[in-house]
Amino acid sequence: QVQLVESGGGLVQAGGSLRLSCAASGRTFSSVAMGWFRQAPGKEREFVAAVGWTGGNTKYADSVKGRFTISRDNVKNTLYLQMNSLKPEDTAVYYCAARSIYRIATMRSDDYAYWGQGTQVTVSS
Repeated sequence: QVQLVESGGGLVQAGGSLRLSCAASGRTFSSVAMGWFRQAPGKEREFVAAVGWTGGNTKYADSVKGRFTISRDNVKNTLYLQMNSLKPEDTAVYYCAARSIYRIATMRSDDYAYWGQGTQVTVSS
């Protein structure tokens, strides 16, 4: 059974940092692109960041550029999101996602076949 399990969320003050992790199991994702999306209360799910299968080909939403860094460890089958200079508007449930067979990072949620259950990130002002 394929599973993506996020961890690392929590409550942090504005300006603080968090590091999210996404542990994959059930198959290897080392040859496909992976990404992070988020959904705030009352809003649609939105793209945050994505990374290609080699760790390059990174893409970021304009709202997080320069503050967030996506990375992956293909040996550990784990995806990361380092979040710095957090703002209250970053408050959301963050989801890890993986493409099925494609290696190129994209920003469309429809391109991702596998999803985690989400981890809550709350940034207080």
